[in-house]
Order: sequence, then structure tokens, then C-alpha cells
Amino acid sequence: MTFNPNAEIRSDNVAGTGGGGGSRPGRRGGSGGGRRGGGLKIGGAGGAVLLVVVVICTVMGNNPLDLLGGSSARGPVAEGSSLEHCLTGADANERDDCLVQATVESGDSLWARLGPQEGIDFVEAQGRVFSGSVQTGCGAATADIGPFYCPADMTLYVDVAFFDALSSQYGADDGQLAKMYVVAHEYGHHIQHLDGTMQAADRSRTGPQSEVVRLELQADCYAGVWAHHAANTTDDDGNTMLLPLTTADIESALSAASAVGDDHLQGEVARGQVQPETWTHGSSEQRRSWFTTGYEEGTVASCDTFSAERV
Repeated sequence: MTFNPNAEIRSDNVAGTGGGGGSRPGRRGGSGGGRRGGGLKIGGAGGAVLLVVVVICTVMGNNPLDLLGGSSARGPVAEGSSLEHCLTGADANERDDCLVQATVESGDSLWARLGPQEGIDFVEAQGRVFSGSVQTGCGAATADIGPFYCPADMTLYVDVAFFDALSSQYGADDGQLAKMYVVAHEYGHHIQHLDGTMQAADRSRTGPQSEVVRLELQADCYAGVWAHHAANTTDDDGNTMLLPLTTADIESALSAASAVGDDHLQGEVARGQVQPETWTHGSSEQRRSWFTTGYEEGTVASCDTFSAERV
């Protein structure tokens, strides 16, 4: 899936913070910096287990600082600088920082329409592209945390070096929709925050049918809803933002969903034992299934994972 080269993607809501990460080219092998090798650096005995904890708790999840036992102190949020080089869909097709901005703008276009229809008092999400470290409304975070949503400041935080790790370490392909899926999932958490689902979910239990997994699968489904409507989202001038999806695009998104499944992370990535009772995001099959449901149905109602007998 690619952006309409002529679409305007300029944004007042998305910025770059820290270390010049917002202006980093997005093509594989061309950036340097970031994670110095494009992955989570976990060493020592038990490192594989910690890798799974980091990935499961923070890859497209909730506040990673609380889950990892890091600082949860609220501090001043770093000022962002406009991604002035991200002007059109052509820029989003060439640079991952611009892709993040454009996907957030497309999400704004969709959810500004769908949200009020569902009784949601819609407010646009904020976005930050960062490198190295960043101060958030949920506390300080480093690039190794990966993408996450902070409800305290209603902001999606993305280190674009994660996209390389998504393919090189976790097994997704390097297609554009795999990357957009990550951003669209985080936007799904923003919708859950706005409608109160995030606050109401019981996060004290884990496992394939737990509410914390249902929360993540609903965000996957919302990412699918976005994909269903993406080619009809428009910029401020009414130009469509994205070109129609292809079968290859959908397979790309599904490869990302599989790559961040708990069973895949515990088994194939960390080379450990798969322990369903510890799952917080769902299996690869669950994640693929709920993204597909959102994509095929295109409705918020189809994403009610909390009412489903089994997810």
C-alpha cells in the first residue's frame, strides 16, 4: 500500500523529538544510529526471557514504563519539532518518519468520521517520531521500548528503527502496510482511551482470553478497520491519501501481526517455551484473525472483542 504522491500530509499534531530522529531516512540499511543494529539489546543469563518481556509488554502495547518497572513519574514532555520535510504522499513513500506522520493523518481522517458515529467525543491523536530517548506524559522512554501509546498525553511514540527490527528480527516482511499496521494499532489504543475501554479493562490477568489480550486484539481489529477505509481517507483538500490495497499489501500487514504474536515471540524469537498463561497481546493467529475481521467488516461493532465468547 502506498500513499497518493499528491496527497498533503503536513501535520500540526506529529513532530520529531530528540537526536534528529524525525529527519532520518526510512529505507532499510540507510540510516545508522537508532538501535545500533536495529534491535533490542538484551544480554546476559536470562536475556531471552527479558527480550520476550520487553517485546510483549511494549511492542504496540500500553504504557511500557509501568510494565517494565521503569520510571512512571510524570515529567515535562519534550517539545517536538515539525517534520518540515514531510509534505506529500511521495515523501511518505520514501521516508519512514513521513510514513508515520501520514498514517496518523489518515487515522485522523477516518476516526473523525467513525468516532462520532459511535458516540465517541473524538480528539485527534498526537504523534512523536523519536530516536534515542524521549520524555513523555507517561515518563521517560528509550528507543529500545519500541512503538507505544501514552494515554496521559494522548500521543503515539514511534522510533522508526523499529521497522527494521520488525522484519529482520521478528520475521515480518518490509512492506509499507506492515509499518502502517504498527501505527494504526497504536491509533486504535487512542480510540480505546477516548471511549473509556482502556481504563475499564482488567489488566491484572494474562492469558489468551484475558481482558488485556482482548484490549490488544481490539486495537488490531481497529487497525484492520483503518485498512478497510484507508483508500477513502482524505487530506484537507479532499484528495485521497492512499491508493487502494492489493493482496500483497494485506499479506504484509498480516506478516506484521504474526511477527508480534506472543507465541511467536516466546518461541521462535526468544527460543524459549511458549507459555499461553503469560500472554498479554495474543497469539499470531489471534492477531491475524482480528486484523482480518476489522479489514473485512470495516466497522467498530465488528471489533467488540470483550463480548466475544472466545477471541
